[in-house]
Amino acid sequence: MDFRALGRNNHDEVAALFRSVFTSSEGEKEGALIGDLASKLCLAMDDEEIICFGAHQNGALVGAIFFTRLRNGQDIRIYMLAPVAVSTLHQGKRIGQALIKFGLNALKGRAVSVVVTYGDPNFYAKVGFEALSETVIPAPLELSMPIGWLGQSLTEGPIPTIKERPKCVAAFNDPAYW
Repeated sequence: MDFRALGRNNHDEVAALFRSVFTSSEGEKEGALIGDLASKLCLAMDDEEIICFGAHQNGALVGAIFFTRLRNGQDIRIYMLAPVAVSTLHQGKRIGQALIKFGLNALKGRAVSVVVTYGDPNFYAKVGFEALSETVIPAPLELSMPIGWLGQSLTEGPIPTIKERPKCVAAFNDPAYW
């Protein structure tokens, strides 16, 4: 398995992966929604505000994750992990977990303090995420499932409290994702 940063030139394969995976697991409507989100994120990737990592096996993309910057008005570097996809044929092989760990290590090297995500607490606990109160770090938009708001400190200290609701990248500024 080869893990590496992806760029805008990977747009077509990344968007197709997300569309396929979410269509298989959540239905055509969700597949289109998340496929469109992945497409928007790919087109805006800049290796600073929007970062994407992929897992390749035998030259084929089998997994991809995005990290997007959350701006918060404080000197605390926060990124959000979302969305995450692993090809249906490769699920259950810990590829997603390994790819997330790869991405988290890359962010540590960039002096990122905290990573948050919004998803299944049982899955994300496997890679070190814990429940996160919105009194510590509020979500950028209102959450439909607050139990899925999770965080992880990438420093030796606890997750710091931020004073204001952070701002997400434009692609995520839509209640449909929250």
